Amino acid sequence: MRVDPHRRTRRGALALRSAARHPLEDEVALRAAWTEHAPELTRFAARMLTDRGAAEEAVQETFLRAWQAADRYDPELGSLRTWLFGICRRVVIDSARARAARPPLARFEPVDRAATVDRFEQALLGWQLEEALRSVPARQREVLVEVAVRGRPVTEVARQLGVPPGTVHSRIFYGLRALRVVLEEMGWVDDR
Repeated sequence: MRVDPHRRTRRGALALRSAARHPLEDEVALRAAWTEHAPELTRFAARMLTDRGAAEEAVQETFLRAWQAADRYDPELGSLRTWLFGICRRVVIDSARARAARPPLARFEPVDRAATVDRFEQALLGWQLEEALRSVPARQREVLVEVAVRGRPVTEVARQLGVPPGTVHSRIFYGLRALRVVLEEMGWVDDR
């Protein structure tokens, strides 16, 4: 039997929300969310922190914060996975800053912590952008990916799709507008 990943994510979100209201009554549901997402979050945190023990603590702190803020999770804005990665990102950044402020415990610690946090930020932003792109209509998403992501010329994309270049420009315009709305709903801020 094949499980739809979106269905599992919704079930995990309901588990967190339910667990926040009834922590003792729905422990099984919270454990299901942990089982589904903790391994991937741990790998992510371990890559950023370069310490397995600190990564495991970060994931525990991530689920604690998620449990405490479960009423703020809105599945309409993004998947449970994306929401948990956003929380984990903040936990890892806090942990990296705390570790940078303390004297090193081991002799072989990473020298450039800022680069580690930057790589982490870029990976998370990429995941969030991918999640937002899924909400853009297929025709618009197709030209956005071809032109903006893959860097192909508009004329080449138009020829491939069998439409005039003006249509490709129009799809890019409306696709970017739709993407902006989705990103704003996810909490992104226009820094212009």
